[in-house]
Amino acid sequence: LNVWVAPASDPKAAKVVTNDTSRGIRQFFWAHTNSHILYLQDKDGDENWKVFSVDLSTNTTKDLTPIDEIIVDGKPFEQGGKKLRPTARIEAVSERFPDEIIIGLNSRNPQLHDLHRVNIKTGAMTKVLENSMFVGFDLDDDFRVRLGAQMQPDGGHLLHKNVNWNSPGADIKFEPWEKIGQEDALTSSPTSWSKDGGTLYMSDSRGRNTGALFAVDMATSKKSLVAENPKADTGGVVIHPQTKAIQAVGFNYLRNEWTVLDPALQKDLDYLKSISGGEITIGSRSLDDQVWTVSFADDAAPTKSFIYDRVNKKATFVFTNFSALEGQSLATMHPLVIKSRDGLDLVSYLTLPVGSYKEATGSTPRPNAPLPMILVVHGGPWARDAWGYNALHQWLANRGYAVLSVNFRGSTGFGKDFINAGNREWAGKMHDDLIDAVNWAVEHKVADK
Repeated sequence: LNVWVAPASDPKAAKVVTNDTSRGIRQFFWAHTNSHILYLQDKDGDENWKVFSVDLSTNTTKDLTPIDEIIVDGKPFEQGGKKLRPTARIEAVSERFPDEIIIGLNSRNPQLHDLHRVNIKTGAMTKVLENSMFVGFDLDDDFRVRLGAQMQPDGGHLLHKNVNWNSPGADIKFEPWEKIGQEDALTSSPTSWSKDGGTLYMSDSRGRNTGALFAVDMATSKKSLVAENPKADTGGVVIHPQTKAIQAVGFNYLRNEWTVLDPALQKDLDYLKSISGGEITIGSRSLDDQVWTVSFADDAAPTKSFIYDRVNKKATFVFTNFSALEGQSLATMHPLVIKSRDGLDLVSYLTLPVGSYKEATGSTPRPNAPLPMILVVHGGPWARDAWGYNALHQWLANRGYAVLSVNFRGSTGFGKDFINAGNREWAGKMHDDLIDAVNWAVEHKVADK
């Protein structure tokens, strides 16, 4: 996998702009210069990421993190007899500083990332903050360091706020602000900032089960509810590129659904729903908000991408992400909820071979006769299965198997109670959930025992 660039009007004129011959590039995006691509890559799967910038005007690539050793007390840091490479992460990008990004780099201490301001054209690097205790940071669009997260002994974290954020030229000064306990650590986190920097939007499950989106006044710490769902945590958010207002919030229970907050956005979504089926994702938006890239993900078809002209309310088809699948007879993925033996709702996804069942409206179909079944178990465990095109489901269903994926307790996205029900239950009740799903499939004549 390499990155290609093409005129929006002629995707077939794409030209490759990177030259990776090993792992393939999976993390990349446009810089705000409009003439550079930024991407991350590791070495042989070590997950020690480096950040690269591709200048499209010269077709040259620059390593923005050309540091290959972690130096502690003047010596290269070793682990297991091997020198450990630093890992970089992109902490912030902003249209207000198109030539620069903020990068976190653990070249001084393997446990902690210092913050650096890096010029993507020249590679010049300036240290912004030497990190003494934080596992993560949150910055606003003015590259002001706003929050630092410090791990706590119970597995939660303490958020510190920079009280000098709005004082030009003042040193960064952190003070403890909000405690997020272990039980809320995976369902509570900052999301974005208002344009003036005075309001933090964050997902927060404290005092409730699911992570809802709140607006927090940073001067008073007063919280106002923006959007919530009793069954699912806050997922993706749609943010206006100029005003920074939250326009829609995604919640994914059985499938992803958008809670729309801005009526203007609702008009766009209504039009887009009329041109294609599948789940809508707004990929990117021009800063004047007149042009979008939009994709429609399906379970039994490749993803379709469009260029959307908001002024004329016209979406132009660009390509699918897997043209060889166009027109193929692919299997439908059916969302369902299976009860665990102790009463938990296990959101699951069943795929049956094409032609193996009669279509049933409003219910999960059963095959004409019980089938051999494959149980596909997601990793993590703090991850989840979701509806959509799944290559493994398609391949196995094509070979005649029923395929079932189960969000066992400990899976993310369904509230903190469900996540924490997996605590101390690895290979215990987490595994029972899988067995319960298998027993459901046998009982309902989906699977041959």
